[in-house]
Parts: sequence; structure tokens; C-alpha cells
Amino acid sequence: MKTTVFAGIIRSLALALMTLSFASCATSPPPCTSPQNRNLDTAIAQVQDALSNGCAADFDRFYDDLLRIAEGDPKVENKRIFSEFLVWSTEEGILSQRQAKDYYNRYFNVKFVSLQGDYNNCTHTCPRRERVMRNMERELTDKERGLMKVSLDSSGYYRADELYQEVELVLEATCTACAAGQ
Repeated sequence: MKTTVFAGIIRSLALALMTLSFASCATSPPPCTSPQNRNLDTAIAQVQDALSNGCAADFDRFYDDLLRIAEGDPKVENKRIFSEFLVWSTEEGILSQRQAKDYYNRYFNVKFVSLQGDYNNCTHTCPRRERVMRNMERELTDKERGLMKVSLDSSGYYRADELYQEVELVLEATCTACAAGQ
């Protein structure tokens, strides 16, 4: 009788341990939900909390959410707010300094991220000129969003648009000259 009771206790303990084990496996990952607040400062705090608690893989979506919220209340100081958020993201190890710089420049600077580097245009850019221009056109749309719709910097956006058009003309002339020289 003692062995039967002892076996019953062992089975009960094993069942309890298995239940606990399955319960811990069923724990859901942290909720990586978009910020629900329309105040940019509050939304950034919510995003920072989510990023700090296991949602770093959702950074792109969160950044887009924050841009959308800022579009609802555009102001000049939004550039600074996004800059501070990107600095925080770097300090927390969520982004590298290069990634943070690229995010900022893509939306809030006239400089084009998609046309970086010291390349020989004849051998590097000309063979893929159409793709380069498509990427720059997409980035110009992002600059319109960041510069005009988020931070009310229309002069910055128009300068970026001028640079885009200048690059288009220069690449056309350069690539024509490269083709003639071959």
C-alpha cells in the first residue's frame, strides 16, 4: 500500500511539473502593438518601452507609426524629437550609429542616403542608373513626408527635390559620356 501511495505522489508531482512546463511554454511574447496615443511624446515613450521589452525586430513598423502620428501634428521641433529618439535607439543597442544616421537623413535631411559612396559612375552607377533613380525617387517621397508633413520644412524638401533633379541630369550626361568613351 505504501508503494502505491508513493507511486501516486510521484505521478502527481510529475503531472504538476509537466503542467508547469507547458504553461511556461505557452507564455506569449511581449505585445508589440502600435502606440495608441496621438501625442508624439507619449507615443515615443510607448514605443521605447516596447523596444526595450523584446520588440526591437518591429523597429521599422514603430518608426512608421511615429511618423504617422507626427503627421497629425506637424511642427518644426519634430526633427529634434526624432533625432533624440534615434540617439536613444543607438544608446540602447537597437540601431547602430550608421542605421540611426540613415533613418534621420532619409526623412529629415536633403542629403540622399540612396546615393552614397565614392563610386566610379561609369562602372558602378551607370549600369544600374534606373535602379538608383527609383531608389532616390522613393527616398524623395520619404523626405516629403519627413520634411514637409512631419516637420514643416518645405524649403528643405524643395532643396532635396532640386538635388534629385540635378543628380538625374548629371547621371544622364555622365552615362552618355561613359557610353561614348567605350
